[in-house]
Amino acid sequence: MPTDEIDPEFRALPLAALADAALSRARALGAEHADLRVESIRSESINLRDGSVTGLSDETTVGLAVRVVVDGVWGFASHVELSTDRAAATAEQAVAVARTLAPVARERVERVAEPVHADAVWVSAYDIDPFTVPTRDKVALLTEWSQRLLASDGVDHAQAALVQVRENKFYADLAGTRTTQQRVRVGPTVTAIAVDRAAGGFETMRTLAPPVGRGWEYLTGQGWDWDGELAAIPELLTERTKAPSVEPGATDLVIDPTNLWLTIHESIGHATEYDRAIGYEAAYAGTSFATPDLLGTLRYGSDLMHVTGDRTVPHGLATIGFDDDGVATTEWDLVRDGVLVGYQLDRTFAPRLGLDRSNGCAFADSPHHVPIQRMANVSLRPDPARDTTTEELIARVERGIYVVGDKSWSIDMQRYNFQFTGQRFYRIENGTLAGQLRDVAYQATTTDFWGSMEAVGGPSSWRLGGAMNCGKAQPGQIAPVSHGCPPALFRGVNVLNTHQEGQ
Repeated sequence: MPTDEIDPEFRALPLAALADAALSRARALGAEHADLRVESIRSESINLRDGSVTGLSDETTVGLAVRVVVDGVWGFASHVELSTDRAAATAEQAVAVARTLAPVARERVERVAEPVHADAVWVSAYDIDPFTVPTRDKVALLTEWSQRLLASDGVDHAQAALVQVRENKFYADLAGTRTTQQRVRVGPTVTAIAVDRAAGGFETMRTLAPPVGRGWEYLTGQGWDWDGELAAIPELLTERTKAPSVEPGATDLVIDPTNLWLTIHESIGHATEYDRAIGYEAAYAGTSFATPDLLGTLRYGSDLMHVTGDRTVPHGLATIGFDDDGVATTEWDLVRDGVLVGYQLDRTFAPRLGLDRSNGCAFADSPHHVPIQRMANVSLRPDPARDTTTEELIARVERGIYVVGDKSWSIDMQRYNFQFTGQRFYRIENGTLAGQLRDVAYQATTTDFWGSMEAVGGPSSWRLGGAMNCGKAQPGQIAPVSHGCPPALFRGVNVLNTHQEGQ
């Protein structure tokens, strides 16, 4: 990958000199491992209501971080000043932290090896850096989208938002790895609101477009049909305001990728984080029912369930060339033939499973945070034998519901009992769609739900969904992550009427 694709301001930083200063000082002070990260993260967000700007921010976080292992104990320190003297002093501070912690450390750090990646450069797949587009042009596009909705009957208000991030990261360690990376992501959303003044209520409908690892081209039609969706939303919203309330009970569901990605995220993605599975991570959203003693035996779902962790898929939010342990990223199995077979790992957790290499899941959201194990693009694989369509899945259902788009969710502290709602719900009668429904949520345990999966769509139906703000750890860190999946058919899932449940 050519280095001239990296932001020139980041390339102009004294990266090699900072690495030499920090690493040589750490080595001289007795560190058996040391790594330096230099990061520059630029984030811009724009928010509009009814075509008027209500919020706009553009901020950049810059800094360096030094992490060391001294006598088997971690030490960490960071600073905002990017000078060689400060890099050396930060290394000294990290070593001092490790020595201070040594008397209370309950275990010694063991890390798996990784080949050296010298002077590696990686840039994510995008065409137009959104930060080269004037903010006024971004506001103009969001305003125009809002006005399209407001001009339609049945739409009383419109909200539009855009989040853009450019993340530059330099990594160097004592082993000789040096990587320079840049990735870009964007997250546009538009929401139409219909107000029922007589009843004192309202309905909303949001665009289904996911945040992605793309650039400005995503907002101009590459990767998503914005014109088509914005044109359809007013009529769909009006239909839903008049739709009947759902009849609760066991129901066959065809779940669209725009909804199913979130169920994957909560019930598989978080559950297969190894630190959560061993109880190392517990304070933020709990642990996991999928514990290591069940590896290779836990029946997670039906035989056709194949789930992978992947940090390489194009346009994935968790996609990157090398993680914050200096590990080259890859794809691997988490669930195969319905059985739990793997976890998401970093270099310190891989040895606990007897593995000789990490699968590249270390990430810190800031130069001032310690890297922790974070989620890969955890994805349900499509049917490899047949390119089944959504329409064919719906045709297999006599009476059921087609679920589209994500909304709210709830899941317990072991990633086992859950419920999810959505943006749109369609009644299925005799294999065809028969209008929208309201007040729908589906509820299950993780293994019952995935065990009820009877069919999945084929490769052409596979889509990426995701979120830019997955939270974990204390102090809290956020991470972007995508989840790919086809539509899938589930039999006999419990459906709740949210209106009745709320009374």
